[in-house]
Amino acid sequence: MSASPADADGGRSGPNGDVGGPSGDAAGRSGRVDGPGGGGQADTRAAAVLAVRDDATCRVREILDRVGDKWTLAVVSELGRGSQRFTELRRAVPGISQRMLTATLRGLERDGLVRRTVHPVVPPRVDYELTELGRTLLDTAWALMSWALEHMDQIDDARQQYDER
Repeated sequence: MSASPADADGGRSGPNGDVGGPSGDAAGRSGRVDGPGGGGQADTRAAAVLAVRDDATCRVREILDRVGDKWTLAVVSELGRGSQRFTELRRAVPGISQRMLTATLRGLERDGLVRRTVHPVVPPRVDYELTELGRTLLDTAWALMSWALEHMDQIDDARQQYDER
């Protein structure tokens, strides 16, 4: 005989395997108290709403993964100064490798944040610039970078204290 989901988690889960509401109470994701006799139209509607919410949450995480990594913030910040060539960007972003800059720019271009313009000259010339959508990210990128610079010493101190434990 196999164990039910309720047995596997000590009886804390609801009829759909939900462990409880956001506050840790007995309310499941549908907001109703878990218990026998559940189900019905309310649970079906709740499941549909949650599926949309979960999909949106996943997509938000994807976007934050793109815009929140250290290279993206540095590249967006640098492109906030204006259109630049690949080599100019590479020199302006300390520590970034050619491969990482290429991957970052491709991701930003794919997400509609950067425009890549190839000029038909010999040797080929490629410029990168922020799109209108990319410019909307500038204030946030600059704010995050400013915050990091402002609190860098405090974070270093906290890390040192933690490591000494």
